[in-house]
Amino acid sequence: MAFNVALYGPDGHAWAMTERAQRHLHRGRSFLQIGGSSLRFEGSDFVIAFDEVFLPWPGQRWLPKRMRGEIRLAPAFLADQTYLLDAAGRHAWKPVAPCGRVTVACDAMKDGGWSGDGYHDMNHGNRPLEEDFQGWDWARGTTADGRTVLLYDSVLASGDNRRSGLVYTDSGAVSHFEPPARRLLKRGFWGVGGGVACDEGRTPELLGAYEDTPFYRRSLVETIIAGDRVGMMHETLDCRRLAMPLVKLMLPFRMPRRG
Repeated sequence: MAFNVALYGPDGHAWAMTERAQRHLHRGRSFLQIGGSSLRFEGSDFVIAFDEVFLPWPGQRWLPKRMRGEIRLAPAFLADQTYLLDAAGRHAWKPVAPCGRVTVACDAMKDGGWSGDGYHDMNHGNRPLEEDFQGWDWARGTTADGRTVLLYDSVLASGDNRRSGLVYTDSGAVSHFEPPARRLLKRGFWGVGGGVACDEGRTPELLGAYEDTPFYRRSLVETIIAGDRVGMMHETLDCRRLAMPLVKLMLPFRMPRRG
């Protein structure tokens, strides 16, 4: 089990994900703790306290660094619907808090932290992802008038394409729409490209890359959905690459283990 913390900013990025043994796990009805990091509920807020050793980041930090801090999400509302990602119902996704206010406090960050727009979701399943998916694209952003847009575009192992689009108002009302065609994004260093829904005749723009790995990519993109220009956090997962033996041999270098 592991607690993953990723922080991105103008002064550099920080990433930590250490696998730990069963004895490091503690949980109750309102909290989950793995090692020195935890997730808990305080009223309607989600609070993440992290105490992790962050890995070196080429070009920015050549040695591991211990960082402590807190991330607090105050949801604008809570969504109550769970969506199945495959026909067999083995994998599910729930946008728990489609929008809210996030505050990050960390002494290692410039000005001691950051505050802005935030989001919380969860995935769960009973089989490894690479057994049932070729991969997927996910994106979340906010329109100029305050609506939250969510996109999920998955390709099952069978080759079937399952796509969904959700729009939430600031009061929590949700509507579904058929996303426009998927437009390809420029591939990263490891060859992972991905794509995002974009109106006919328009081209999405890759604004920044935050994670670029042999099987996963996280980026900031700008696209056009139903005429609205939307800046979105975007993720691409390539499960075929994740299943490669060479990639699995590389994982311990990114996910160190502690007994």
